[in-house]
Amino acid sequence: MKVLFIGESWVIHMIHTKGYDSFTSTKYEEGATYLLQCLRDSAIDVDYMPAHEVQVRFPKKLEELEKYDAIVLSDIGSNTFLLQNPTFYQMEIIPNSLELIREYVAGGGGFLMIGGYLSFMGIEGKANYKNTVLADVLPVELMDADDRVEKPQGVQPQTVREHAITEGLGSWPRFLGYNRFAAKADAEVLVKIEEDPFLVVGRYGKGKTACFASDCAPHWGPREFMEWPHYQKLWARILEHIKR
Repeated sequence: MKVLFIGESWVIHMIHTKGYDSFTSTKYEEGATYLLQCLRDSAIDVDYMPAHEVQVRFPKKLEELEKYDAIVLSDIGSNTFLLQNPTFYQMEIIPNSLELIREYVAGGGGFLMIGGYLSFMGIEGKANYKNTVLADVLPVELMDADDRVEKPQGVQPQTVREHAITEGLGSWPRFLGYNRFAAKADAEVLVKIEEDPFLVVGRYGKGKTACFASDCAPHWGPREFMEWPHYQKLWARILEHIKR
């Protein structure tokens, strides 16, 4: 299986103030390192595209996406795809990357969106996928604005439907938050968190889709989740289910 995993990276710009004086520093981080290694350990071939590389590396042709069995978006907003450098700075007309993903899934490709502050609608609605073509592709209905549910006390998902993905997973670890959405009528809710869908699978055209409402890594997905004995198995099963 060959997977294109996009997102889960960020730059932090800090101001250090020490009395009268201050200086700045910048650091780059990636959040999916452990997950990507788990996938590779499961014999899944992963091409990783950090968020900032979408600007210059995202494929411009459908044929370039079709070499993948599945595409994963994690914690990366729609603007990164829609406002690429040639369009934003040079006013060039280029292919709509999200439309290419839609065509890829319609033709039989797998698609997974993982939750986060810039997934689904995201913080202050800035991920904004409801107002893109991917709203049709996802097996869930998105909210109109900020969809975050913060749970600093921890909240535990519950499996509600037996499926090849959830078989034998037992008790889930706690999470610190998630994105709220509603399942479409023709989708399957496999796991809930309180009364909200947590893991949903569906179809679009000839392709299979899935949504996971929380983070694959901190902060919503705490170390308790990453150390869960079924962590690797869960992600491998999701990708096996949706693959082309």
